[in-house]
Amino acid sequence: MDTIKPLDLENETTDFIEWLSKMGQSSEGGITRLLYTDVWKQTQEALKQLLKGKGFIAYSDEVGNLFARLEGSTFKDETILTGSHIDTVVNGGKLDGQLGIIGGIVAMEYLRDTYGQPIRNIEVVAMAEEEGSRFPFTFWGSKNIIGSVNRETVAELKDEDGVGFIEAMHNAGFDFKNSKIREDLKAFIELHIEQGGVLEIEKKSIGIVEHIVGQKRYMIEVEGEANHAGTTPMGYRRDAMNGTSRMISEIMDLAVNYGDPLVATVGKVEVVPNTTNVVPGKVIFSLDVRHTNKDVMIKFTDEVIEKLKDIAVKLDLKISINNYMDGEPVAMDSNLVNTIKEQCEAKAINYKLMHSGAGHDSQIFAEHIPTALIFVPSHKGISHNPAEFTEAKDLVEGIKVLIETLYNLAYK
Repeated sequence: MDTIKPLDLENETTDFIEWLSKMGQSSEGGITRLLYTDVWKQTQEALKQLLKGKGFIAYSDEVGNLFARLEGSTFKDETILTGSHIDTVVNGGKLDGQLGIIGGIVAMEYLRDTYGQPIRNIEVVAMAEEEGSRFPFTFWGSKNIIGSVNRETVAELKDEDGVGFIEAMHNAGFDFKNSKIREDLKAFIELHIEQGGVLEIEKKSIGIVEHIVGQKRYMIEVEGEANHAGTTPMGYRRDAMNGTSRMISEIMDLAVNYGDPLVATVGKVEVVPNTTNVVPGKVIFSLDVRHTNKDVMIKFTDEVIEKLKDIAVKLDLKISINNYMDGEPVAMDSNLVNTIKEQCEAKAINYKLMHSGAGHDSQIFAEHIPTALIFVPSHKGISHNPAEFTEAKDLVEGIKVLIETLYNLAYK
């Protein structure tokens, strides 16, 4: 493959990012583009018209996933898919999700203009939704592409304004899928920002993801007895906050002992009655545990639960543990990982084999077709924030790796 011209890619990519980021941009500089809202629909339509103007076949499926297609010459029933999600969190950044779409379009256009028609189809997808920012449901776009959702899954869902999922979808002009599940998809490649600080700290331009972590999430309720802060001696208290603080300390100590890549987070705490002069009678707190190995994650959480129950007994507290999310780790395709690794080595691109601590559409596709996830650095690890930023040179390196990968899959 010929040398890719980085300056051309840099200018096109940065201009494209600024153009797309104006749609849904807030006065604070962030982007809010929630599923099936007017601004979401306007963005998809503007992107569709741009793609048609570039000479690509552009179409939407029944639920609103937008595709751009470069037809193959020989294997017309084989498609290499790339892209990411078009929706954002509230007041999100310019790169999460849409970098994969922009990078895919830039890459596909470069390949067409440089090498002509591929032997397999290449498609870029702007997936309808991934974040779960409007409705309590994630990966709506990718799950529809691989056929793992139906009407019953979302029938009762409402947003914070009481608008139903189905109502919002119909108002945006979309409906449930009735077409057959696509059997032409032979691989999915996603370009994404890391959303963490590892690549920047280690001065790597590219992250090649081997695994996306599994996640276990819990809501834990600790119940004691609310009582007067001044008249209840320490030895007579059933203090839910005291018990919770000891529990959190045990969780963190154990997580440190397990070491990387395990992470445990207590991010939400509700204290009842949450008053300065009352011994807390109840505390509800969250626990998020992630690891690349399912067995290690289970072993850790089993140990945690045992420790929490022991503390509850010791302090005469009741404890209730609700495991409301149990997602298994997902491996990326080893052949694709090795191919991308070899490309980076051949082109002297500074890379790191790593795992993803966040969820991505790639984990949905990986259970059905060979999938690869490529990271570029995030400055200071910031994401889901208007300050989200990646150096232009790193964006270009990511797109170069994507171009090489698509070339190997679609032109050979």
